[in-house]
Amino acid sequence: MAEIHELSAVALRDALRSGELSARQAAEHFLDRIAGQNPHLGAFITVTADQALADADAADSRFASLSGSGRGRGGPLPPLHGMPVAFKDLTDVAGVITTHGSAAVEHRPATADGPLAATLKAAGVVSLGKTQVPEFGLTAYSENRIAPPSRNPWALSRSSGGSSGGSAAAVAAGLLPFAPGSDGGGSIRIPAAACGLVGLKPGRGLVPAGESAGDQARLVVAGPLARSAADAALMLDALVPPGTAPGPVSGPPAGPATETAAGPAMPRPESYLRLAAQEPPRLRIGISLDSPWQAAFPFTPEPEALDALRAGVGLLEAAGHETGEARIRYDNRYAAAFTTAWTAGVGSARILPHREALLAPLTRTFRQRARQRGPAKLAEALAFLRQFERDTVAQFSAWDLVLTPSLAQTPRPVGWFTGAAHGDGYWPAAERATDADEDYRKQCVFAPWSSPINVCGLPAISIPVHWTGGAPGTGLPMGIQLVGPLGSEALLLQVTAQLGF
Repeated sequence: MAEIHELSAVALRDALRSGELSARQAAEHFLDRIAGQNPHLGAFITVTADQALADADAADSRFASLSGSGRGRGGPLPPLHGMPVAFKDLTDVAGVITTHGSAAVEHRPATADGPLAATLKAAGVVSLGKTQVPEFGLTAYSENRIAPPSRNPWALSRSSGGSSGGSAAAVAAGLLPFAPGSDGGGSIRIPAAACGLVGLKPGRGLVPAGESAGDQARLVVAGPLARSAADAALMLDALVPPGTAPGPVSGPPAGPATETAAGPAMPRPESYLRLAAQEPPRLRIGISLDSPWQAAFPFTPEPEALDALRAGVGLLEAAGHETGEARIRYDNRYAAAFTTAWTAGVGSARILPHREALLAPLTRTFRQRARQRGPAKLAEALAFLRQFERDTVAQFSAWDLVLTPSLAQTPRPVGWFTGAAHGDGYWPAAERATDADEDYRKQCVFAPWSSPINVCGLPAISIPVHWTGGAPGTGLPMGIQLVGPLGSEALLLQVTAQLGF
């Protein structure tokens, strides 16, 4: 048998359900790897080893209490029985401190599980701890003032992305079999691309767990970070409530995809894991480098991003799909409206006045600006974004899927966004001389194709099709993003699996 961390999530699930491995064996193995690698990787802020082992023992006791006929056949065992995971440190886990990646908030243990943790715990997972995030999940890099930065397992001088950067680093380094992330502007797809993973952002309304009451633009959704389409599908099955349809899977979307909200719940015919193994239909895929950030922050994709795009086009065409140029026209007002909506939550965050100085420079700047705006300004931005959604979804509907690079640049050095990069080292936050607007500009040109998909509420997936060293595992990973119409999560997983991921 392969080392436990070398197993796919699906294979580990099967070994746990058959009794070939115990939940305690799996938890101990991954905890040992975390202990050995996290000091230089920075993927975890908090490791809850004692609680994890107690939960694993409880899972093993439940397994032992079942009759032989119930084991491994989907009977009384929950679907993710004994599977080790970790939650990014924006998610409440009962009894564990939620830091939000910030020195400005009081670090108190959560009194109850948040919806995402509750959903996955009900599915049988064993939580090993909390992973590194940027302050309040605001940035495309996972660095903050309370813990070492999350580093890229393929090059420790590079960032693992954000905001699910710690979770992505942990999965890519074999510290977890897969992990839940959340994505409000690219926070699953950006770290997936940076770390060579499959990262799926489901469409709006499919996964209620992970949504935020303070997210008035409805940008944020929870989804999987995994090493394959099958592993991502396994987690998606646990995240999607029973009775929710997985969307069109037997053919390309019919007619314009202009609906802007999740439709009525329908009986789910089968699981995403089963659907992901099926061959997709032949698709028309539009290729685009257009971005609504281009007007505010002109950029040129790096050669490595274009190499990834060419690699993706080659794989898709070899699989029988038709590709062509998609010309997408974007409204130049997007950057201001998105920024207003994106930063509204930090403006209303409960932070004691004497702790404001502990905020990172970017957070402090955007908090001040958000608090200076009146409700009318936010309402105006939200109205614009809904119109942007309608216009963009209508343009995308000319194609079955839309293809872009995942990132416009290779994974950036740790400290690069804040001006603190210094060789392979890391400057403490107190020593940074940061301009918040330059930091934000760098993020927007690093990942210029991510946030519009959140605004539109569409599903999208990042696929690691290219390595700068020429072979898988060499150099730095680079990915492509495929965007589908509402309800196309299964189709995106099918195409990802068809391409060999």
